[in-house]
Amino acid sequence: MNLPATSHTDLPAVPPAQTANPHWQRLGGHDAVVRLVEAFYRAMDTRPDAATIRAMHADNLGPTKQVLVTYLTEWLGGPKAYSAERGSPMLRRRHQPFQIDAAARDAWMACMHQALAETCADAELRAQLDAAFYKVADFIRNADAGGHSRPHPGRPMEVNPQAVPATHSST
Repeated sequence: MNLPATSHTDLPAVPPAQTANPHWQRLGGHDAVVRLVEAFYRAMDTRPDAATIRAMHADNLGPTKQVLVTYLTEWLGGPKAYSAERGSPMLRRRHQPFQIDAAARDAWMACMHQALAETCADAELRAQLDAAFYKVADFIRNADAGGHSRPHPGRPMEVNPQAVPATHSST
């Protein structure tokens, strides 16, 4: 069987590879993430419903803001500096010293929703990020109503119920 000869120009065009998460670029890159983080902590400082979660933070938010910018940059699909500097995010473990219930999750989400509304003009992207942030915020929740411990959704407590998680430090 003889097949016709083909040249490289006969091959279909292959679209360029897309990053796994293009949100960083769509949001506007580093400067946009910095604006988002600033707006987020401004909301946390001014919203009465965020007083409990604000109290979980140091008075000086500078180091915490830097960590969140680095984390969100990587999480949104930008440069991977967070993992290189701090290792795996382990968000639930890093937040374990704090009681994070549905009210704390919802307050955090209200601050992030407000920050997104202030800094992201793309309504579709805002909706995508809002949904993704909710998944993360709910995953971090470690307490149910009444302060009862909530098991890790990905690792049952019976694996090692006496384990003490490492605490998070923004410095």
